Amino acid sequence: MANQSRSLNVLLVAEESAGSAALRYLCSSDHRVVAVLTTPPGDPQRSGACWNAAQALGCRTLPAASVTDPRLAAMVHEENVDIVLNVHSLYLIAREILEAPHIGCFNLHPGPLPRYAGRNAPSWAIYRGEQEHGVTVHHMIPAVDAGPIAYQRRFSINEDDTGLSLATRCIIEGQPLLRKLLESAASDPRSIPRSAQDLTRREYFNGKVPGGGWLDFSRPAREVVNFLRAACYHPFRSPWGHPRASLGHAEIGIVTGSLTHTPAVAPPGVVTELSGTGAVVCCADESILVHKVRSSGDYRNAADVLSPGTILGPGAESILPAIPV
Repeated sequence: MANQSRSLNVLLVAEESAGSAALRYLCSSDHRVVAVLTTPPGDPQRSGACWNAAQALGCRTLPAASVTDPRLAAMVHEENVDIVLNVHSLYLIAREILEAPHIGCFNLHPGPLPRYAGRNAPSWAIYRGEQEHGVTVHHMIPAVDAGPIAYQRRFSINEDDTGLSLATRCIIEGQPLLRKLLESAASDPRSIPRSAQDLTRREYFNGKVPGGGWLDFSRPAREVVNFLRAACYHPFRSPWGHPRASLGHAEIGIVTGSLTHTPAVAPPGVVTELSGTGAVVCCADESILVHKVRSSGDYRNAADVLSPGTILGPGAESILPAIPV
């Protein structure tokens, strides 16, 4: 005889769009949201959107940092919490809280574990030229992103994916995994898979930006463009900011760029020509077309900021003579 489903008491620890999507699903289900732990409005790093959504839905809200306080475990026991769901929150949950719910604590991670543990997994995957990415729901243990895998889904990275588009796809692909987890937990918690991670394949990424955030035009064109794609969350704030390049004694952000598939005709970092859609810049092997830059606080067409002969790159302080084209 099949087990009957029951409603669950869920404590949601959540941020950003993924957290808001999980919250909306929980509030439309038969499950009870005990509380939502998220960042209040006014934080410079977070929008507070999940907090506002939770309050609009009538949910109890607590600051996200509360998960680091072992005393929160008492509330987990008092409220008979079945599951703690962590969706894109970056706080480390205290061990006492991890051990408190009846069924367990689970994390939705925007990367294919055991590879791509840590922060900004979608951006790192694009930066490194991966052809495939994924999302993972895993059991939480005191070590970050290291617990047994419950559910995982993989999908291809498209040639035109950016950090934003890939992160958005992680949200879309991750929501069905959360629903599957809750369905299993409600009918038979023992049916939730526990596949140990092969930690010999584990790669952990911290919050640092590759190369200190500087573009290196002496690298192949595809690697330079991959960096631009990985950092592009426009019009939203990028966790990596805009990759930087020096322009004389100033600094600009390079927002978007694309491959031209034409050989470089000058040293790396040199602007060779302008077009209506940007400026052509040489890399180690080929040229790229820089479309948009951020200069003096404004987003501008690269052709309005750069000129032929300009050198872009860390430490460049001079302008070469114009190159005949």
